[in-house]
Amino acid sequence: MLHIREVAEADIDRALELAYLVFHDRPEKEVRERHRALLSRCGRLGAYDGDLLVGFMAAHDFRLSVPGADLPCPGLTFVSVAPTHRRRGVLTALMTEQLRRAAAAGSPLAALWASEAAIYGRFGYGGATTGVTIEIDSTRPLPLRIAPDPRPLRLVGADEALAVIGPFHEAARAVRAGRPTRSPERWAEEWLAEQDEEDAELSPPRIIVLGDPGRPIAGYVLYRTKPEDDAGPLRTPGLVRVDELEAETPAVAAALWGCLASLDLTGRVCAWGRPADDPLLHFAADRDQVRVTAQFPALWLRLVDVRAALTGRAWAAAVEVVLELTDAWLPANAGRFRLKAGPGGAAYEPTVSPADLAMDVRELAACYLGGTRMTELVAAGLVAERTAGSAAALDAALRTDVLAHTADEF
Repeated sequence: MLHIREVAEADIDRALELAYLVFHDRPEKEVRERHRALLSRCGRLGAYDGDLLVGFMAAHDFRLSVPGADLPCPGLTFVSVAPTHRRRGVLTALMTEQLRRAAAAGSPLAALWASEAAIYGRFGYGGATTGVTIEIDSTRPLPLRIAPDPRPLRLVGADEALAVIGPFHEAARAVRAGRPTRSPERWAEEWLAEQDEEDAELSPPRIIVLGDPGRPIAGYVLYRTKPEDDAGPLRTPGLVRVDELEAETPAVAAALWGCLASLDLTGRVCAWGRPADDPLLHFAADRDQVRVTAQFPALWLRLVDVRAALTGRAWAAAVEVVLELTDAWLPANAGRFRLKAGPGGAAYEPTVSPADLAMDVRELAACYLGGTRMTELVAAGLVAERTAGSAAALDAALRTDVLAHTADEF
């Protein structure tokens, strides 16, 4: 019989072995130790068949930036089901208990990155942010349509990086929704780790900041490099992999991108997780040289407490609509509710009035951060618009100045 319970710290190694089995992974000792330290700080749920651990999930204790606010949002990770117990309700039991606990803890939201996009929508998660991969051919100079910021660039060592770039990153979270908090441990073990977890051939992290000496920085880039490979039949030029680039103005971003594209002994810059509205895509003078090579759903969001989530964010315009929601996993969210929101705040209360918009909770989650338009979901047949214009009115109220985005994969 299946039992769902806390995974004790003594069982973390068993949980990791299950995850490595499921994800076909065999990490080195350093990475295993990093994973163990991470899980020791997470909430942990296990599915046990007798004494056998057959399912597992962990949850980071995050807060997530949402428009105008920062809300509690557990971040699910290491979701694993043993191959011997697939299609036996293990994942459903784990997800049900996790959602129950999140609701009991007062978390309005939950989030994850989906290894398989087809799985999590049925549990009410919607793709709330979009990431793009941008590649630059840096075998030639990068022409730009704007002048780069002339202030000096300087390298920062990994030992001082957190003190220098950490406050800038935290301020950037308030500007762009969809970003989870980063603890010092996550900075050290993930972003600033000496060895990259995915590619051992990459260099340690390099950090370049822009700004006058003695003044707060105006932007930074965190990147790793890989030398050219001319041993095979096809020569691969040196690679610059951009993990994060933050800038307070387009001119600062232009200076940082220009620096990356001019690094000696490299011929390609690849930024795997950039926002879809990255200014580089507009101020690059030659879009044949700067290409979007992939676009993908990034952060998947779940509205655990719809009322708390809607009243906890800021609104760009006034709107009053009646929403009819279905939620198979959290019945308290289901029903008909009047949303009255605007720059002064929001109210969300049950009503018997006819619905203007009808949808599943996953569709509302996809639109919550402003990254997906309700009108698009109406056009896709996923939302029923019963009052003409109500979807467009809700879009205007949900709108943000910049698209929600995060590169914090967890």
